[in-house]
Order: sequence, then C-alpha cells, then structure tokens
Amino acid sequence: MKNTTTFKVSVPQSVLDDLENRLKNTRWPGEAEGSGWNFGTSETYLKELVNYWINHYDWRKQEAELNKYPQYTTDVNGVKIHFQYIKGEGKNSRPLLLTHGWPDSYYRFHKIIPLLTQGDQSFDLVIPSIPGFGFSEKTAITSEAVADLWKVLMTENLGYSQFYAAGGDVGMGVTKALASKYPDAVGGVHFTDIGYPMGQEDPNTMTEAEKQFAQIVQQWWYSEGAYAMVQGTKPQSLAYGLNDSPAALAAWILSFGNSGASPEILEKAFGGRDELLTNIMIYWTTQTIATSVKMYKVDAIAQWGSAKPLQKSNVPAGVSVFPREAQFPKEWAERFVHVTSFKKMNEGGHFAALEVPDVFADELRSFFYSIN
Repeated sequence: MKNTTTFKVSVPQSVLDDLENRLKNTRWPGEAEGSGWNFGTSETYLKELVNYWINHYDWRKQEAELNKYPQYTTDVNGVKIHFQYIKGEGKNSRPLLLTHGWPDSYYRFHKIIPLLTQGDQSFDLVIPSIPGFGFSEKTAITSEAVADLWKVLMTENLGYSQFYAAGGDVGMGVTKALASKYPDAVGGVHFTDIGYPMGQEDPNTMTEAEKQFAQIVQQWWYSEGAYAMVQGTKPQSLAYGLNDSPAALAAWILSFGNSGASPEILEKAFGGRDELLTNIMIYWTTQTIATSVKMYKVDAIAQWGSAKPLQKSNVPAGVSVFPREAQFPKEWAERFVHVTSFKKMNEGGHFAALEVPDVFADELRSFFYSIN
C-alpha cells in the first residue's frame, strides 16, 4: 500500500464525559399527547433512547468492534481518507469498494465483512469514509469528486488495475460516477437505489411505470423529503444545532431513518439499538455532521449548475431493490447504467447491509462472481 498509516478509533474520555452532560441537560421541547411520529421524531421514543444512551450503551465496547478490522488513513490528491481494508481468504479474492451514504457511515458495512472475506468466493474489501464523514477529512465535496478520489485510492494507493464497486444512497451517486468516468478500471457495479426523478426528465421519453414512479417519489418528497431540502439549501443553519446537541443530532437522523416505520422497524433498519447509536456516535465524536449535510448542497449546485451530466455507463450493473426502498422500475435504472441483473428482494430496507446482512452479502457475491 502506498502512503498509508494504520489507524485506530480512540475517542478521548473528555469527549464522552461532555456527551453525557449534554444528554443529561437536554432541553426537551414537549410534544402533543398522542402525536407519535406525525410531527417528526417522537419525544417519547427519543427520551427512552437517550436514557439508554446514558445508562446502558457502551461506547468502549463498540469502539473495540470498530477496531476489530484493519483501518488506515492515506492522502489522496491532498485529501485525508480513512478506510478499512480487509483481505479476503480466497486465492483469487476480488477487490470490492463499498461506499456508504447519509445518515450512515462506513459502519454500514461492518456486519458483511466476515461474510464477504471468507470462503472461495471472497473479496478484498475496501470501505472508506466519504470526505466530510467520520474519520476522513472534514470537507464537503461532490459525489463525482469522491469518485475521482476512490479511483486513485484503488488503483494508485492500493495497486489494483481493476476493481468492483457497490453503494447506496450517496454511495450510489459515487458508484455511478465511478462506472461512468472510469469504465476501464471498474469491472462491475451494484446498486440498491439508482436516483430519483427530479422534474428534469422529458415525460415523452418515460414509460408508464416510470411516470408512476415519479408520482410516488413526488409524494414522498412532500411527506418525507424535508431533510434533503434543508440540507440542499441551508445546511450551515441546520449544522449549529446538530453539532451542539446530541439529542438533536439523534432526532434528525431518526426522523429520516423512520420514514413512517415503527420504532422497532427503525432500530432494526440500523441493525439494532446499539448499532443505531454507534452510527450517531461516529458523527458526534468526529463533529462531521456539518460537512456531511453540506455534501447535499455541493451536489445540488453541481446538478443544477453548469456541470455536464454523466454519460450512461456500459459497465455491468446489478440492482437489488429491497421492499422498504423506493420501488423503481427496471427501465428507470437502465437510463443510467447497463443493467445485467435486476432483482426485487423479499425483505430489508434502505440500510440492507445492516438489517439483512446475509441477504445483502449473498446479492453482492452472486452478482460480482457472475461477471467476468
């Protein structure tokens, strides 16, 4: 590996003591009786979670779990990148780059690491933190710029001439850009979502299934899309409260993660209560919530500005649509990537790698070992 330094997560005790004080001194706004989640994150639920956070959650235990696999930092084009790098056991392990989204982190993939690095059909896993998230440099850059960094990381820093890539949410945009810009280096890509109609499409070119999908997405944006509108327009205004109050940070992330689901489903979606809090803790301890939400703004500027749209990729693409994810039709995916596998799944949601790791790992293995 070129220009890499070993890394371990080690949060000072003073940061944890400060966190506990802030949680204990949360100023609760109050909620209408019986309002539940209808106005955003339920205060009743959040108080229960904060109590668990203070009295039962063990960060040091979770920190040890984060340090179980090899981690590194490296400089890529002047940007500090943190990444996990776990070599597969198989004789012909294939290099696979996994990119997370928002409001999660590189921790999204921790449950599938042992599933994908063992056996004959194994992978060399590279799991970086997007700049502005977690332990990478605190800067907000576009998804396309992240793709440029990932290509250098994989080919120059780690020495792979060709690699595979997968991602969802923000990671979807990064992976799509990788396939479009660097088809010689990327042997195949996998997605759990592929983007949404934004009103720029020519309706005359859309199938009936795509038009129905666009209507569903429009309704979703009105009911659940406030987070993206705020982050895409006024991220700095939002960041003050989220960086100052851990309860506010949790409430914002939970409000998105909930999206109409029950608290039980919400916790399951993140892999469990401890996993949910560990994901939040990565934002809190690194103070990267500000730069993570600003990525929505810089991507919006690029999308609506003078940047040229990415060309459709010819790299083989696998798509797995989980039931609690936006149910886009195959022809929508085919607008952007060369779909060679399209499957509707029976269980799981937006954070499938956390919620149904066995299923998700099987999808990645079966697709990437079916090509080339």
